[in-house]
Amino acid sequence: MLVLRTVSSAPLKRATMITTSPKMYGYLSATLRSLVTTAAPPTPPSTPPPQSPIASDPPLITLESHPLHPRIKTLSLNRPKARNAISVQLLRELAGAVRSVSEDASASVLIVASAAPEIFCAGADLRERKTMSEKQVWSFLDELNRTLTSIETLPIPTIAAIDGPALGGGLELALSCDFRVGIIPGAGGTQRLPRLIGLTRAKELIFTGRNLTAKEALETGLVDHVGEEGAYWKAIDLAVEMCQAAPLSLRASKASVSQALTFESIEDGLNHERRCYEPLFKSKDREEALKAFAEKRTPVWTGE
Repeated sequence: MLVLRTVSSAPLKRATMITTSPKMYGYLSATLRSLVTTAAPPTPPSTPPPQSPIASDPPLITLESHPLHPRIKTLSLNRPKARNAISVQLLRELAGAVRSVSEDASASVLIVASAAPEIFCAGADLRERKTMSEKQVWSFLDELNRTLTSIETLPIPTIAAIDGPALGGGLELALSCDFRVGIIPGAGGTQRLPRLIGLTRAKELIFTGRNLTAKEALETGLVDHVGEEGAYWKAIDLAVEMCQAAPLSLRASKASVSQALTFESIEDGLNHERRCYEPLFKSKDREEALKAFAEKRTPVWTGE
């Protein structure tokens, strides 16, 4: 956006000549000609005038900390005119935001939401897709899968606040989170969906492309909660509850439980759990927990 600044000039004073004779008129004319020819040229300004600012395009992804709970981070899709369709640029910004969260030691819970009303994500940007070559399409899909996997493997709990339709890649985005709150009137996710709701139900939704009501999505197991006042606020409630736990404990718990079903025996799982717990044994937060319990007060976590 180009911002133009207008500067109003001061009103010019008009001189009125009163002549009483041709002689006086000639004298005044000669004097004016002399002033014009001998006047010094205007002095150029010492500094150039300020340039009109050019506003850049707004970001398609925003990442913010909750004002009352800074350990809760909210990642918002912000492409309302395209119903948050995933373009190459949006995907690039999404990957960067997820990378920032993974490197942020102060983060305890991530909420993935929409800044646009009544829509979560319409999936891939099909208008952009028409302009892409086959090689570009596969490159885009590879990057999308990498980004969703990076969300799925974040060391902190993640919640998708679905305040509107989540279609195609938008549903994939929701499925990559640990929890889903809201309604999802669409289907997709041939790999993550069967793991979440079972193979038969996943086939039914994928093959039919059926839209689901909030109640149906909850009964199917596609969402974990339905927020009466909006998915985002229900997600905040969940995140606040999770933040009562020590930050290191929360990360260790996710690392342990996320692998629980991958081990062939319970013994292997218990060994993995112990490996996740060992780094906490000498943490300051563990000492704070024991001290707070003895003093019957709420612990104050430092994440150390």
